[in-house]
Amino acid sequence: MRKIVLVYGTIAGIVLGAMLFVTAPLFDSGVLNFDNGMYVGYATMVVSLSLVFFGVKSYRDNQQKGRITFWKAFQVGIFICLLASLLYALSWEVAYHTVSKGFTEEMSVHYERQIRKEAKSEAEMKKELESSKQLMELYDRNPVVRFGFTVIEVLPVGVVITLLTALLLRRKNFLPPTQPA
Repeated sequence: MRKIVLVYGTIAGIVLGAMLFVTAPLFDSGVLNFDNGMYVGYATMVVSLSLVFFGVKSYRDNQQKGRITFWKAFQVGIFICLLASLLYALSWEVAYHTVSKGFTEEMSVHYERQIRKEAKSEAEMKKELESSKQLMELYDRNPVVRFGFTVIEVLPVGVVITLLTALLLRRKNFLPPTQPA
């Protein structure tokens, strides 16, 4: 199981991390913004975390003789997701200090506009703006907090994909093991 987790988790993490370096110049040039960039980000997560499915299927077919329980499939999948999320967070730390300088300021401006647009009262707006400012300062100054936020960015998508994978691959008739020729 360890080898499958390492291989598939590393590939998924590399794909996630590489997209940071591809999309950062697109943000800087204005091609992507926080609204449409969100779709690109989640699409990248789904595509790269699809490796959870292939990793669990490989484990089922090659090490479990074509059968796997829900919990074993979930275990393999969640370890792949955790490794991919950690690699993504490490990539973000590198990108944050190299190609994404100024990201926090741009994100602050985006959230400030959103708060001003959605606030129901002046008091609510001031409270939300202050809370957002404190959170952004903490994010910007503390790499542990930033790392945690970045891991949490990917992990929920990975958990959903892992659950779906475990449900599908535990069934005997779903994609039977590939027979050698």
